[in-house]
Formats: sequence, structure tokens, C-alpha cells
Amino acid sequence: MKALSRRWKIVLGILAAGSLIGLSVAWWLIPPGALAFAGGTRVALDAYSGPNPTGVSTELKSADAVTRGRYLAALSGCQICHTEEGSAPFAGGHAFPTPFGTLYSPNITPDRRTGIGDWSDADFLRAMHKGIAKDGSHLYPAFPYDSYALMTDEDALAIKAYLFSLKPVRQTPPRNTLPFPFNQRWLMGIWGAVYTPSDRFRPHADRSPEWNRGAYLVEALAHCNDCHTERNLAEAPNNRRKFGGGIADGWLAYNITQDETSGLGAWSDDEIARYLSGSHVQGRGAAAGPMAGVVDVELNHASQADIRAMVAYLRSIPPAAGDLPAPRPTAAPDSPRAEVAAFDNRGKHVFEGACASCHGWSGASPLTGYATLTGSRAVNDPSATNVASIVLFGTERLTPQGRIAMPAFGKAYSDAEIAAVANYVTARFGARGSHLTAKDVAKLREGS
Repeated sequence: MKALSRRWKIVLGILAAGSLIGLSVAWWLIPPGALAFAGGTRVALDAYSGPNPTGVSTELKSADAVTRGRYLAALSGCQICHTEEGSAPFAGGHAFPTPFGTLYSPNITPDRRTGIGDWSDADFLRAMHKGIAKDGSHLYPAFPYDSYALMTDEDALAIKAYLFSLKPVRQTPPRNTLPFPFNQRWLMGIWGAVYTPSDRFRPHADRSPEWNRGAYLVEALAHCNDCHTERNLAEAPNNRRKFGGGIADGWLAYNITQDETSGLGAWSDDEIARYLSGSHVQGRGAAAGPMAGVVDVELNHASQADIRAMVAYLRSIPPAAGDLPAPRPTAAPDSPRAEVAAFDNRGKHVFEGACASCHGWSGASPLTGYATLTGSRAVNDPSATNVASIVLFGTERLTPQGRIAMPAFGKAYSDAEIAAVANYVTARFGARGSHLTAKDVAKLREGS
């Protein structure tokens, strides 16, 4: 009896330990919802006493469905994700490299054979809110249906009306290159059941109308969580570090919480608004990489009232500490000979030949504020990931002063040379120099 008792104690101990481990894993893999940090009381949309925070900007409230849909589709990033460079807008084919293979966005023009021209309203809503296509297949969460699930039916159908007003384009995107078991779409049904909200956006009764409008814009439409929040092992946003920084198409999407050093805590409301509206912000930098498209294609269409609402919401995000140092407060010496550290001569040589004429030796561009390096988040990032990426792939911006571009130098320079110039730039103009290697650059190049 004593031996049996001891065995039961061992068995119960193992079961208790296993349960504890299981609960801990579940706690980590199932983070809180996107708006859980706000607390307070949420109410149904029709029970909210303030102005309706959903829909389009005030100026477009009485517009037709297509016009409203155009505004909502712009803020939702439909064109960016469903357009491949050199192809027709919304015709799909944009590549999304993932740790499991490459996904390609589908054609969402109203072509009946290769697009969504034969989709009903119910089909469209099911895709937007549940991540299920017309044929019943589960969509991969590169399509942010976990955010779009918060969007109202009216807004989703306005987007559909706009998409159906476009010219049909017959184009079949490349096939996804996911190996087994990641090519089993039914697994996404489990993912969606765990991570997709089951109800639409509900306003917070104890928050201001502007905050609720901003929450709807940031969470349901612009889906900022998808890029600016790190992912857990299940590739779901880890909202315990909401907006603490993530990865988008191989670029770093920086911390946009209220952390004073790594986030937006030291920015003024006006600086955040100007950045989101597409302007260069002195001492802060300008958008590049995927964020350049977000600003120029999405947020460029937003009303100033909506931009301010987004700022009000971002101001409420709790600080998440990061590893970025405070930006260097002063410009570098305005002379190639006035060095303040032991720079890599190869990096200096590349900078002198390809960069100095636009960016200046001090980091203050003689041409445009968009090319000023002083204070830039990327230059002050010791990983130098985004500095190397912009050298590799270049960037193009649609600014209030016209279209400007930095050329891609990926074909002109080797991985070692790009690593050297990235390290030179962060050391000369940033707070702390990077130590990027040719191998690091090769990985960035492969992810293009």
C-alpha cells in the first residue's frame, strides 16, 4: 500500500508539473487581445453615446459606397499588399517572405476567373472577418483578418464596392512556396479560432470620442499591430509587448509605444502627426521601406482629424522598453577628415563615393530634409538592419515637394561593402556604431 501510495504521489506530481507547464505555454501562446491594455468598459456600437467611431472621415459621411470604400481601402493598405511592382494595382503577386516559405498576395480585382469578381457580400465578409476564402480554404494571416475582424460589415462592404468598381485584371499570382506541413491551409482554421476576435469593434465608454476613433483606425483598418508588435511561436502578435517593435518584409518596424528612448514618448503630438502625414520630421527622420508605402499610399489619404485621432490613441499605448539608445543630439563634423572614431575605411570610401553628395558629411542633407541622417531612428539603431536594407533596395517617396528617391545599391556593391558602409553610417551619425557583417547583409538580400 505504501509503494502504491508513493507511485500515485509521483504520478500526481508529474501531472501537476505537466499541467503547470501546459498552462504556462498556453498563457504565452495566447496573449491578450489588441485592446485589452485599455481596460474600462466596452459597449456595443449601437449603445455608445458618442459619435460613431467607425466608417470614413466626417467629410465623407454622406458619400456613396464606392467613395467611402476608396478611403477605407487606402487606410487598410489593400493596394500595398495586393500590388506587385510593375503590375496592375490590386492584381496580386506581392511576395511575403516568412520563416516557413514565401506567400504571394491574391488578385482582388473584380476579374471573375483570377480575382474576386464572383464573390458575394457574404463571401467577402467571411474572408475579412474569419479569414476564409470563397472556396472554403483558410487564408494565411499575412492577410490581417485578425485585425479586419474588428471592422464593421458596412465598412467592409464599402471596400468591396470600391474594389468591384475597378477594372478587372486577369492575372494569376505565383503559387506559395510553403513546405509541408505549412502548406496545409486547414491548420489556419485552428490559428483563426484562437487569435481572431469573434465580434466587431466595440467602443470604450470611458474613453474620448477621438480615442475611440483612433483605436478603430489603428487596430481595425491600419492594422499597425501586424508590423509593430513582435510575434510569438504561433506567429500571432504578442500583445504583452504591444507595439514594442516587430519585423515587416525583413525591415525593422520600430517601437511606437510611449517609451521615452526607444518609442514615441519623446515625440510631440505634432511630430507624430507630421510623420504619419508623410513629412520629414527634423531630428526624427522620414519613413522608408514598408513604412514609406504605408505613409504615402495609405495615410496620405487620411484627413487631419483622423491623423490626430490616431495620435491620441498611440499616446495611450503603455511604454515597452527597447534596446535603442537615445539619438545622437548633434550633427557629425562637416568634414571627412574630422573623424571621432575608428571608422572602417571601406565604409568611408563607399560613403564618399555614393552617399556624401546627398546626405552630407555632417548628416544634414544639402538637398532635402528627407535625406538628413541626424536623429534618424534607423541610423541610431545598433543593428543597422534598416540602414543596410535601404542601401540594398533603395526607397521612393511621394512627398509634398514631389517624388524623391534613393537608388538601390545592391547590385553596385558587395555584401561586405554594404556592411561596411552601414557600420560607418551608424558610427559617424548615430549614437552607437553597428557591427554588421557580410553574412548579415546576405540574409537581408535573400529576404528581398
